[in-house]
Amino acid sequence: QVQLVESGGGLVQAGGSLRLSCAASGLTFSSHAVAWFRQAPGKERDLISAMSWNGHNIYYVDSVKGRFTISRDNAKNTVSLEMSSLKPEDTALYFCAAAMVGPPVQVLVNAGEYSYWGQGTQVTVSS
Repeated sequence: QVQLVESGGGLVQAGGSLRLSCAASGLTFSSHAVAWFRQAPGKERDLISAMSWNGHNIYYVDSVKGRFTISRDNAKNTVSLEMSSLKPEDTALYFCAAAMVGPPVQVLVNAGEYSYWGQGTQVTVSS
């Protein structure tokens, strides 16, 4: 049974930092592209960042470029999202996602391409 479990969310003041982690089990993690999405109340689930299975290809949405950093550790089956200079508009429920991919090495930018999802961790940024 595949499980993705996020952690690290919380309440932080604007300008602060948080590190989200996602622990994966029940899958060959190194064969999966991964991503972080977020969903604010009343809004759609949006991609923040995606990474290929080998970590060599990375995508960031413009709104987080320079502030967020995605990373993965295939030996530990984890993917992380380091977030800094947080803004109130970053407030959302954050999800990690994974999808098995074959060659070529690629990032997946559509939510529908991801087979596995975590339950989410709440990030709240106060002004």
